[in-house]
Amino acid sequence: MLGLVAGAMTTGSIIPQVLKIIRSKTSRDISTMFFLFMSGGMLLWLVYGILRADPVIVIWNSISLSLSLAILALKKIYP
Repeated sequence: MLGLVAGAMTTGSIIPQVLKIIRSKTSRDISTMFFLFMSGGMLLWLVYGILRADPVIVIWNSISLSLSLAILALKKIYP
């Protein structure tokens, strides 16, 4: 239960940033390097979760990675 709540909070923290970029149509103040490193870390956590067969780690890191990659894509759309 603790892992589910922690994952929801961590993953949920990215959503306001995605929405802000979409609403403002600018990503000028968003650090590309931060999201590149964050995406790399999430990818490693995802692989770790798969190797451990831990659905909580897999689910939340899959969603987080998707959101982080969405921000990187939005940086290309809304520079």
